[in-house]
Amino acid sequence: MRTSELPLGPASLQLAENIDGERSGGLGDLLDNVSKNSVGEVDGLIGELRQLRAKLDADGARIKREIQEYETLSQQVMQLTKIISDSVATLQKPATNGSALPSISWHKAD
Repeated sequence: MRTSELPLGPASLQLAENIDGERSGGLGDLLDNVSKNSVGEVDGLIGELRQLRAKLDADGARIKREIQEYETLSQQVMQLTKIISDSVATLQKPATNGSALPSISWHKAD
């Protein structure tokens, strides 16, 4: 589609011209088409941004939940490590018989 322009002045208009040279619509129709395309593109971008925002919110909530789970797991590991450390420390104390190992006595069955 080609455009032709009328002489400058108050009636200056851009008119769409078909390949055959016939004038169609006018500036109003041209502007309507351009604005419809632009509005459609903006609406599409807004929709995409809303989807991205929803994904960002969901991912943020998931990450927060996983951090809380990691914190709980980390605390449990620390408690287990302390229990194991305390247990090893009691095993390393000398037994009452002077040996590092507890005494084991075997009794003959009657």
